[in-house]
Amino acid sequence: MSTLYRDAAIADGRSPTLRLGMSVLVNGGVIQWIRPADSEEDPGDAEVIDAGGATIVPGMVDCHSHLTLPGGAHWIERGNDPPEQLLRYAEHNAKLQTNAGVRWARDVGAPVRDDPVDGRKRALSLGLRDRWHGHADYPYVRAAGGWVTRIGSIPFGLAVEAENADELLRLTLQQLDDGADFVKLYLDGPDANAAPWSANEVRRVVAAVHERGAKVTAHAGRLSGSRICAEAGVDCIEHGFELDEDCVRLMAERGIALVSTLSVLKSWATFGQTTTIERFASPEGRKRVAERWEAARSSVKLAHEAGVLLGGGTDFGGGSGRANQLAWEVEALTEAGLQPWEALAAVTWKAGEILDEPEAGQIREGGRADFFLVHGDPLSDPSALWRVWRVAWAGR
Repeated sequence: MSTLYRDAAIADGRSPTLRLGMSVLVNGGVIQWIRPADSEEDPGDAEVIDAGGATIVPGMVDCHSHLTLPGGAHWIERGNDPPEQLLRYAEHNAKLQTNAGVRWARDVGAPVRDDPVDGRKRALSLGLRDRWHGHADYPYVRAAGGWVTRIGSIPFGLAVEAENADELLRLTLQQLDDGADFVKLYLDGPDANAAPWSANEVRRVVAAVHERGAKVTAHAGRLSGSRICAEAGVDCIEHGFELDEDCVRLMAERGIALVSTLSVLKSWATFGQTTTIERFASPEGRKRVAERWEAARSSVKLAHEAGVLLGGGTDFGGGSGRANQLAWEVEALTEAGLQPWEALAAVTWKAGEILDEPEAGQIREGGRADFFLVHGDPLSDPSALWRVWRVAWAGR
């Protein structure tokens, strides 16, 4: 059955202004046409949805998520919950995402466990991706497998840990053998001023992964890790809280993307929250977070002004945010100097470019009918993205 969404505004993240008074006809999960409401084609026997006063937005892309973890202040401890519980977290997260207008989830690290459903020992996100595929009630998933890092970099045994460069390469390629869509390195270490791997060691991994037709992304919250990423030519840097002009220049020259997760620091700065990793409840802790929050916003601004491809993510499951809070990241990006339409682009079509998914974050004739409707104008007021009225995944 066809559905006509009549007389809506459209915000596609490609222009600073809304397209007003537009009607969209959907049939079989595909957008048949987009026309001004006063010059519609005959919709036949389509169900008509009066969308006047609402704005159609492309299904968003959470470019940095951890589907199998619940998020909150104690997310690291929860990573050691039984795998059955981790899968229940994922089911809950999927519902939160889809109801909040998030259509794509890029999982950048999941615990490696014996999957209680298929019995395979690999990152739990990979089994979820396969089981959710083709179900409109779940997000599309692209998954990295497990975090790959040097021994001692991530507490509580959540990561896939390597002792030397040869093991780093072997374990990284193992993620691809397990079925990962891309791989995730962890480039922060116990020493804030030194990355756990050298540029040559990471460059070797990048070459091997590219030879397999996949990409490398890397967690780098500190400048030391980001510099290694830029020198080694990874495809994307996650977080990038401490970038400088030399680093963003190299990123722009080499086509290295940045996935922002500003809302993580924003949440800590707002609430002075106590976390498993650091204690931020004290006055000294709150000051430290405020300084990192300021540095992170400056880093995003530098990258944006340099022309770096910018995506956005919540880091839910791996931080204090939750799976239905991508709107918060859009708001944070505007605080870093992006215009609201540019911030929307970072969680729609630009995030789709990072995923190499041309259908992600798009509204176009002949494309997938994956969009949602909000009340308000997200191109002038990003908080409108919180006011979700209805979702239309695959036209449903």
